[in-house]
Amino acid sequence: MKDIFIQTDQQREIIARIEPLIPLFQEREPELDKLNSFPFENINDLKRIGYTALTVPKEYGGAEISLYDFVLFQEIIASGCGATALCLGWHAGIMMDIHRHQSWEDKELFKWFCEEIKAGKLVNRAATEPATGSPTRGGKPETTARREKDSYIINGAKTFTTLSPALDYFLATATIDDEIGEFLIPKDYDGVYIKETWDSVAMRGTASHTLILEHVKVPSNHLVEIRSGKKNNGWMLHIPACYIGIAQAAANDAVTFAANYQPNTLTEPIASLPNIKQQIGTIELELMQARHFLYSVAEKYDKGIDVTPELAAVKHVVTNTAIAVVDKAMRIVGAKSLSEKNSLWRYYLNVRAGLHNPPMDDRTILTLADEALSYRVK
Repeated sequence: MKDIFIQTDQQREIIARIEPLIPLFQEREPELDKLNSFPFENINDLKRIGYTALTVPKEYGGAEISLYDFVLFQEIIASGCGATALCLGWHAGIMMDIHRHQSWEDKELFKWFCEEIKAGKLVNRAATEPATGSPTRGGKPETTARREKDSYIINGAKTFTTLSPALDYFLATATIDDEIGEFLIPKDYDGVYIKETWDSVAMRGTASHTLILEHVKVPSNHLVEIRSGKKNNGWMLHIPACYIGIAQAAANDAVTFAANYQPNTLTEPIASLPNIKQQIGTIELELMQARHFLYSVAEKYDKGIDVTPELAAVKHVVTNTAIAVVDKAMRIVGAKSLSEKNSLWRYYLNVRAGLHNPPMDDRTILTLADEALSYRVK
């Protein structure tokens, strides 16, 4: 992380809490190659330093960090462990989203929920389903909620439930007649359980298993929101922040390797070779471009400027840049980058996962085209 992106004393103080954890995260990351693995120690470390409560609103005793702050911290965490960053990005971003859009009508419930988050509890949305795919595509949930006196009875299954082994609460979407509602569901309610289905070779440590809801009975006030239209989801910049953090870790490894590896055919390490310098310089340029785009959009969002098209564009540009950077890092290291003991192959698999996080590339490009046509074609 370049110092030019650190702007405040608060940012420096929080970064000073995060940075000692990064070597620990990197040391633990190979453990996440195992099926059904999860970074419990990393999550607990971040809870211990108060990280999981940073997006709680000030009015409820939280720090209410800005989007810029959030992106900054997420990138650093991702340089240690991408899965950990992606997991907590969803948790912290959702709290930011609820507060910004004031989407819960029951303010007392939200106040209580903020106390839960301050106490270390974790939440994530559960919206994707096997038949509908990504919720950003507009599919109607097959999960249903039926009113029964002062309660709702919920049935369904949700895939890609990231952070599932550590979650205390789920925000699950369900169809209520012709509407789509979002329900707050505690993990310990009857009929709630996790089916370990996550077998992805990328971001395996996110443990994005399937949430099963079988006749789950929740109080009526746990219907926290009725979905209506699209939101300006600035908090989802945590996704590109995660992938640029992974790319930076790959770049660091490649540069370190180049500066130290000297085959017996050379009198100096390979970093002295023009083609290697070209690769390193290109990596630095690509990271610089992506990072300036990411942080400038986050800063404008915090100032209340409408950056709706840019939010999707940032994710597209930064994620694809991250893939390109890791590819170049692997080319610098060569065949050794495919060694089981080398982290670069893991970085490459993990950044590829970014292509499948919302918004997807095709949707972003079409949105930008529609935006251009809307004000240029009369």
